[in-house]
Amino acid sequence: MDLNDANDPHAEIRAEIAKLCARFPGEYWRKLDETRAYPTEFVQALTEAGYLAALIPEEYGGAGLPLSAAAAILEEVQRQGCNGAACHAQMYIMGTILRHGSDRQKQEYLPKIASGELRLQAFGVTEPTSGTDTTALRTTARREGDKYIVNGQKIWTSRAEHSDLMLLLARTTPRDQVAKKTEGLSTFIVDMRTVLDKGLSIRPIRTMMNHNSCEVFFDNMEVPAENLVGEEGRGFRYILDGMNAERLLIAAECIGDAKWFIEKAVNYAKERVLFGRPIGQNQGVQFPIARAYAQMRAAEAIVQKGLARFDAGERPGEEANMGKMLAAEASWAAGEACIQTHGGFGFAEEYDIERKFRETRLYQVAPISTNLILSYLGEHVLGMPRSY
Repeated sequence: MDLNDANDPHAEIRAEIAKLCARFPGEYWRKLDETRAYPTEFVQALTEAGYLAALIPEEYGGAGLPLSAAAAILEEVQRQGCNGAACHAQMYIMGTILRHGSDRQKQEYLPKIASGELRLQAFGVTEPTSGTDTTALRTTARREGDKYIVNGQKIWTSRAEHSDLMLLLARTTPRDQVAKKTEGLSTFIVDMRTVLDKGLSIRPIRTMMNHNSCEVFFDNMEVPAENLVGEEGRGFRYILDGMNAERLLIAAECIGDAKWFIEKAVNYAKERVLFGRPIGQNQGVQFPIARAYAQMRAAEAIVQKGLARFDAGERPGEEANMGKMLAAEASWAAGEACIQTHGGFGFAEEYDIERKFRETRLYQVAPISTNLILSYLGEHVLGMPRSY
């Protein structure tokens, strides 16, 4: 069963990713899941093959590929039963440095990220009290001479323990001193190797999936002023610029998950025989899988349109938001159908279904919830009054 487009321009990339992923079967991921360990070997393999440098321009040692190629990489990782969450942030965080970083920052960090010498996989934005209300964040960065002093806390900063660099959003001007609440926020590159236990502390959070999530605390942490990305006070806009890329890449991962679930369910439904016939011959088994397939294809079409617009230099806010929401729902529906098809075996660890089921559920909540996507569509696409 081939769920890929015969005219896919990234078919060769997908084929190579599939070969790489074959070296990391379900057993590898199950062992990591037991101990909530980071997939160091998998990330290293992707790095050495150049895939995590896909979006870095060739002049800095990367491949200089479009976002659609990065999406193909992550989709195929998920479709092969692996977990791209360990490294996907490096792809979408990259855009902020590429678009708004200084020449010095690009020359200093990008070649090392491309080679794997440095990992940029931590994104410090969400806080316990503000959640997705980013403009209400309380972490502050105060300028003192040639450095900033950072105080505050972040939560759900995934991979902080396994990343060398963090892209951090902090308030540099108090909220009551700016004309708009989106002003006064600034973005920084934090070299966590230099400040760990020297103003920076990290506390892991155990969750229902192996996502390496953390709380991060800043206590008079010093960041060189030269690590400010772009202009002071414009960080919120810089972060927003990368949101479309983030949502499209996450959507691609969900499409990959959906394809994995559908393929698994179809194969089992054809092979499993009860009462003298394959269970897939029964409409009660067959129809949920077929419906999940239709949902996946519909979401995939929106995501592909969004990627095409992004690669053309446009801002595909509508497609990125709809694609992320629909793809997350499609992967969940496919997972549900897959578990129902397998019955009790769907809950057995050795089939990997329960692991993937837990992992894909996250994306209806993160990196943005379904309700906020609906709010965006209601206000910015349909022109209705702001709901919050």
